[in-house]
Amino acid sequence: MTVAIVCIAGIGLVAAIALALADKYLAVREDPRIGMVTAVLPGANCGGCGFAGCDGYARALVAGTAPNGACAAGGDACAQACAKILGVEAAATEKRVALVKCCGTRSEAIRVGDYNGICDCNVAAATAGGDKGCRYGCLGYGACANVCPKNAISIHDGLAKVDKRLCIGCGKCVKACPKHLIELVPASATIHVLCNNPDKGPSVRKVCGVGCMGCHMCERLSGGKEAGHFKFDGFLAKVNYSNPPEDAAIVAKCPAKCMIEDPHFESGH
Repeated sequence: MTVAIVCIAGIGLVAAIALALADKYLAVREDPRIGMVTAVLPGANCGGCGFAGCDGYARALVAGTAPNGACAAGGDACAQACAKILGVEAAATEKRVALVKCCGTRSEAIRVGDYNGICDCNVAAATAGGDKGCRYGCLGYGACANVCPKNAISIHDGLAKVDKRLCIGCGKCVKACPKHLIELVPASATIHVLCNNPDKGPSVRKVCGVGCMGCHMCERLSGGKEAGHFKFDGFLAKVNYSNPPEDAAIVAKCPAKCMIEDPHFESGH
């Protein structure tokens, strides 16, 4: 019995010494800046930066394989803090938020059928394109809301609405939308065109009472084509967010009523 106890104790002692030596000579030391960068990141783990969570982004930043300023949730303050830790120049960042480019509520947009399937936009879209007459419009079954990590998206009258105050600009909703009508835009932008249909005006009006008609009224009222505040995709007016219009008077003069002045200030508005 004594011999067995001594043998076991001896084996334990040798193993302990081996582990101690391995820890001293074989351990991979982690750069302490990884923990410091992780601490200043928002901890949203939204994946908007392109990495698997904040820790993954922190490691890539320290390794120099990721750009500073890619954290949408943290914004400029986060980029500044990371730059200070890493000893690099801070990249200028601008807060961006999601914009649902559709205002065709159930009272305005024609429904061509009665969808009774799974309440998900991707499933609905796979069923003959969905039940909405406008094949470019929001289906309103919440695929975007389901993936939003901050619950910034809600569904009202068959239409997705984004609360600007809660949106962190991670872009998950952009990827989730089967109609590709959600866009990340500068949070500072105040004028938006809420339509995604590039067809001619008469075709748009057949399926939606508030669809863009491509009349170019917004362009003319904001200084003309030379001013560059708008660009057109077919017959669809789009705000040029690198040179956005500032005169809110053009919103009320839009004959289609699809132009809105900062629709994200209040949730559900």
